[in-house]
Amino acid sequence: MLELRPNCELCDCELPPESEDARICSYECTYCAGCVEGILENICPTCGGGFAPRPIRPTRSWRPEKRLGLGFDPASEVRRHSPFTAQEIRSHVARIRHLAPGER
Repeated sequence: MLELRPNCELCDCELPPESEDARICSYECTYCAGCVEGILENICPTCGGGFAPRPIRPTRSWRPEKRLGLGFDPASEVRRHSPFTAQEIRSHVARIRHLAPGER
C-alpha cells in the first residue's frame, strides 16, 4: 500500500492524501506537479524514472467489511526531502532528459 507522503520532496509544499497535485515515481518518491514539470522534467532525481499522478485513497470504507480507506490506513506523516542539491538535480536531468521514461 502506498505511504501517501505528506509533502513535495523538493519544495516541501503540502500534499495531503486528497491532493490531485501529487506525483510519484515507482519507488514512491513524491513531488508536486509544479516541480515535476518545471524543474525535474518528469525525471525522478533518485531513480531516473518518470512520474504518475498519485492515486487518492478514499476517506471512508465503501466496503466496511474490507476495512479500507484513510480511517484504517492513514497517510504517512513523515516528511521527506530530496538528498540532492539543485546542481546535482540539474546535471541528472540534463544527462537523461533526451530519453523517454520507457527507455531509462
